[in-house]
This record gives sequence, C-alpha cells and structure tokens, in this order.
Amino acid sequence: MKILDITTKLKTIKETLPKDVTLVAVSKTKPESDILEAYNAGQRVFGENKIQEMAQKYASLPKDIKWHMIGHLQRNKVKYMAHFVALIHGVDSLKTLNEINKQALKHKRVINCLLQAKIAQEDSKFGLAFQEIEAILNSEELKSLENIAIVGLMGMASFTADLKQVESEFKSLNIFFSQLKASHPERSRRTKLKILSMGMSGDYQLALKCGSNMVRVGSRIFGERNYI
Repeated sequence: MKILDITTKLKTIKETLPKDVTLVAVSKTKPESDILEAYNAGQRVFGENKIQEMAQKYASLPKDIKWHMIGHLQRNKVKYMAHFVALIHGVDSLKTLNEINKQALKHKRVINCLLQAKIAQEDSKFGLAFQEIEAILNSEELKSLENIAIVGLMGMASFTADLKQVESEFKSLNIFFSQLKASHPERSRRTKLKILSMGMSGDYQLALKCGSNMVRVGSRIFGERNYI
C-alpha cells in the first residue's frame, strides 16, 4: 500500500503542473526505499538539505537521479557533493560561489547554481537583497569563475497564513527575475537565467500562479518528515 500511496500522490501533483515546471521531490530525512518508490514512479529530481546525507544516497541509488541541494549551504562541505550535484538552490554569497567553483574545477565540472533572494519578512530566512544579487551578477569577480553557472533565482515566502502576503512576496521576486533576464542576456556560461524556484508543499500552487517554474514538494509526496 505504501508504494501505491507515494505513486498516487506523485501522479496527482504532476497532473497539476504545467509541462515547463520542474518538480523537485524533497526527500530529506526519508529512507532510500521511499526514494526508490518515487523513482520507480518516474521521478528523477530529488532535493536534500544535508550534503552528507545526499552524498550517501547518491552512492547507493540510481545514477540518473538529479540531486538538488536545497538547504542552507556550508562552504566547508561543498567538496562532498561537487562531483555529482545537479543544482544548488541556496547560494547567498560570492564566497560560496568561489568555493563551489573551486570544488567544481577539481572534478572538471560546471555546477549550476541559484542565487537565493530574501523575500520573506522573517529574520530566520536566509538570502540576498535584490541589490546584492545585482551586485554579484555585475561583479568582476564572477567573470573569473569558469566552473559555475548562475541559472536562476530561488526564494522562500514568509511562513504565514496570510496568502496575500505570500502572493506579494512571490510576485516581487518574479518581477525582479524578469528584470534581471532582460538586463543579463546569456552572454556566457556564468549567467543563464532560466529557473525561478518558488513554492513548497504548502504554497506551490500559489507560486505557480506567480511565475515559478520549479517547485520543491516533500510532505505531499512522502508524508511528514522523520526528524530524530
């Protein structure tokens, strides 16, 4: 029954998504057996928030899985995922980009990254102000980083029942994203702004209406997380 449960939930969510939207199945804290159930149902993109847990799963699960690092990034642990990670969602500094570039170079890879914008009003949320994102994209330092590619933005809305506030935050990031795409055409491998990652299990449908083309859904697929 468990296989059918995950498969049914996954199918139901995918049926609601436009074809150009990527579903990241958030598998953090979940056992490999659950991930395999989703994999066997056709899911190939999974998100984890702890690098070492993701690396362990990468080692034993099918190699055509695309692993996304969705949690806050500790620079000293980038080396553990540099050889396989498909996309890093939460980049919030040039120092972090430098470290990703350094580790990617060792493996002769270009690692795709999203800059995390701070759109929530909560102090606990990480991220860059819009002006800081523009500063990074316009910096001379970025031009020297040959082994990373900034492919879009990620933002997390406030944790609130006020849907108007959440919608306002999502819309503000979508407007900013559109402005950036216009001002930063794809002139090099370092800037290819295509992805706007907004929306999780509780608000992804609203995020889609506000322009998101990548959603991170966990509990709606796998059930509540198993925190120890």
